[in-house]
Amino acid sequence: MTTIFSFGLGIGTQNKSTAWLEVFYPEPQLNPDESLVKILKKTLGYAGGNHAIPLNKALLEKLSNAFLDTNKSNLASIVNQLKNTERPVIATILETDSPVVSVPEGYLKLHLLSHRLVKPNNINLIGIFGVLPNVAWTNEGAIDVNELAERQLASRLRSSNLSVTSIDKFPKMVDYIVPSGVRIADTARVRLGAYIGEGTTIMHEGFVNFNAGTENTSMIEGRISQGVFVKKGSDLGGGSSTMGTLSGGGQIVITIGSQCLLGANSGLGIPLGDRCTIEAGLYITAGTKVSLLDDCAKLVTQTKARNLAGKNDLLFRRNSETGAVECLTNHSAVELNEVLHSSN
Repeated sequence: MTTIFSFGLGIGTQNKSTAWLEVFYPEPQLNPDESLVKILKKTLGYAGGNHAIPLNKALLEKLSNAFLDTNKSNLASIVNQLKNTERPVIATILETDSPVVSVPEGYLKLHLLSHRLVKPNNINLIGIFGVLPNVAWTNEGAIDVNELAERQLASRLRSSNLSVTSIDKFPKMVDYIVPSGVRIADTARVRLGAYIGEGTTIMHEGFVNFNAGTENTSMIEGRISQGVFVKKGSDLGGGSSTMGTLSGGGQIVITIGSQCLLGANSGLGIPLGDRCTIEAGLYITAGTKVSLLDDCAKLVTQTKARNLAGKNDLLFRRNSETGAVECLTNHSAVELNEVLHSSN
C-alpha cells in the first residue's frame, strides 16, 4: 500500500495564464491513514508520487460521496463547500517529502509549518524560492505583478481603490492560519510558514520568517530569521537579530535554548544552549573572539564563539574598558511574565 506524507484540499488564485499564485488549504493532512489513499486512487486515479490534481465539480462530488462513505466527515464538509465556488480547486498529494516543484506543493508545506504539524528544519523546502512567484498582495487578494496595473485601473474605474500591502513571494501567515494562543501585534511581520508556538507574544517590531519560529512561550521583539528556532521561555529584545541560513549564516542552523535573553539590538550567529544571555548591543558570530572568565572574572583562555555553540548557562558581554567580548557563567535565568503569555 502506498503511504502519503501529506495531503491537502485547496482553493487558490491563478493568473490569466492559469498559473498558480497561491493556495489555501483549510485542513492539511500529515501522514494520513491508508484509507485516504484508497479513496484518492478510486476517485482521482492516483497511482503514487507527488501530484497537484485540479478538481472540477464532478470530481468534487465523487470525493464528497467517498469521504461520507468512509466517515471522513471533516474532509466531506470541506469538499461540499468547495463544490460551490468558481475559484480553482486542487488536491495536492505528496507521497514523499521531496524538493518543492510547484506552487501547490510549496503552499501545502508552508501550511504544515504554520499549523504546527511539522517544526522548522524538519521539512524539505529546497526549491521553494524558485517555484513561488512574486505576488502583489492586495485587499482584493493575490494578483500577478504583471497584471497589477490593469487591475488598478479597473478598480479606479469602479470608483474603488486597490490597496497593495506588499510585493512578495510569501503572504502573511494570519491570512491563512491563526494558531491558537498567540499574540501578534503587527501581523504583516509574520510570514506564512512560520511556526508560532502557543503562548508566544510577538510585539510590533518582532519578525518571524518562514521555516522559523518559537516552541512555546516566548517574547519576540526582535527578528527570527529563516531556519531559526526559539525554545520555551526565551526573550528576544527590541531590535535583536538572529542570523538565518539564507543571509550570511551558511549551513549553520541557529537555535536558541530555553530561558535565553537576547538584549536589545544584540545579534546571534551561533546556536545557544539553555539559560544564555547576550547583553544589549553585542553581536556574536561564529568567528567572534571570546575571552573566557572564571567565577572570579579572571581570564582563563580565549576561543572563537563557534566553540561555545550549544553550551548552557553562558553570559556574553563586552568589556567597557577594553572592548573585548567576554563570556562567563550566567547565574540568572530569564523568567517571562505569565500574564503576558496567557492564551485567554
